[in-house]
Amino acid sequence: MKPLKVIATSCMLLTTCGCSSVMSHTGADQGYYAGTRANVDMMKKDDTSWAMIPLLAIDLPLSAAMDTLLLPYDYLRSDSDKKAKSPKARVQQAEEQNQATSGNPDQGMSKP
Repeated sequence: MKPLKVIATSCMLLTTCGCSSVMSHTGADQGYYAGTRANVDMMKKDDTSWAMIPLLAIDLPLSAAMDTLLLPYDYLRSDSDKKAKSPKARVQQAEEQNQATSGNPDQGMSKP
């Protein structure tokens, strides 16, 4: 029974490892240690909720560790275009292009 608890605890820790780091790497290139910087920036903001600060403090060392593991990836991306858009922005741009070429700007939308 004990190995099952260790495996479950390890899986839970891995899923919470560096949330800010993972989120910052899904968008455009933001440089090195982007997740760690995002945590610190959120902690400094006045509009950050009091309940969020402890979560950010817990995530900070995990994001730093994840950012350290992702340094080779960041190095490879460092020569890429810094103006690259996030995946969401690229999907929206593709949808706009598809709608413009189809000649039906309301394609896929139902009218009341």
